[in-house]
Amino acid sequence: MSNRRSFIKKTALGTIGLSTVFACKNVDAKTENTVAATTPKQDKKPLIISTWNHGLPANEATWRALQNGAKPLDAIEVGMKIPEGDPTIRSVGYGGYPDREGNVTLDACIMDHNSDCGSVSFLKNIKHPISVAKRVLENTPHVMLSGEGALQFALEEGFKEENLLTPESEADWKKWLEESKYKPVINIENHDTISMLVIDNDGNISGGCTTSGAAWKMHGRVGDSPIIGAGLFLDNEVGAAAATGLGEAVIRTAGSAMVVELMRQGKSPDQACKEIVERIYNKHKNHRDMEYLQVGFIAVNKAGEYGGYSLRSGFNYAVCDTDNGNRMEDSKFKMTWDN
Repeated sequence: MSNRRSFIKKTALGTIGLSTVFACKNVDAKTENTVAATTPKQDKKPLIISTWNHGLPANEATWRALQNGAKPLDAIEVGMKIPEGDPTIRSVGYGGYPDREGNVTLDACIMDHNSDCGSVSFLKNIKHPISVAKRVLENTPHVMLSGEGALQFALEEGFKEENLLTPESEADWKKWLEESKYKPVINIENHDTISMLVIDNDGNISGGCTTSGAAWKMHGRVGDSPIIGAGLFLDNEVGAAAATGLGEAVIRTAGSAMVVELMRQGKSPDQACKEIVERIYNKHKNHRDMEYLQVGFIAVNKAGEYGGYSLRSGFNYAVCDTDNGNRMEDSKFKMTWDN
């Protein structure tokens, strides 16, 4: 079982080449990792940015779908299903760490350039919550469905129930139970959403988030990922932002919506992410969560600039475009884990 602090310090290196006619080129990630996205990238499209190293294969699948003519939300769904279905990724979908009762519960949302959105929270036994969130957008008058209602809807839409608790995650959960004694605090474990922002071939912006949430969370807990304005927000006239990390801190500050609003005022994606992280720090520096608090944001604006910023070191994100391929970039940050 990975300790949270060691987990977030791991930086994934490597590249994935894409084989479409407008394929992303392979890039040496050892050199690209330190490149800051501060230079304006006017009209760079398409562009995909997603959180963490599991964003690399998600970007690849999304990019390929876009170049094959898929609609942006369909392409995002294709990409997000990659980490959702990978049991080795312990913070998203199948194989994710369970709650304190041993249940894997999932959150997801998706949003298009018209500000139409769909979301599911506290969803059990469905491997691909991003697909259910997309159906909420397409087939209901609502934005969010939760718990038993979300499951009922998924089954009515033809999704199949399956056990999402892998033997590996079950073993880790049982080991955690030996010492946990159900203390009412969020453990220092990974809670690393994959969030994705996409500028499509027409210059329109869409996005999505999907996660299994904080490991060993209280049963019924919902994080920021399915909440429009917290884990994800976009305005097609301005830009988009998405979050990862401890959802409670993002919810308290309406984090992603605030990043977009700062871009509306003229700040770059980097500047906007940094300002909201600073705001989160100031509101939480004396908070009980501060010892293990990590929050990171990614953002894009309508001009094609992108950026990211995190509270602590260790956050990185995957970027895919026609100029530099599919690669990892390290986020700037306010403080290290030793502070």
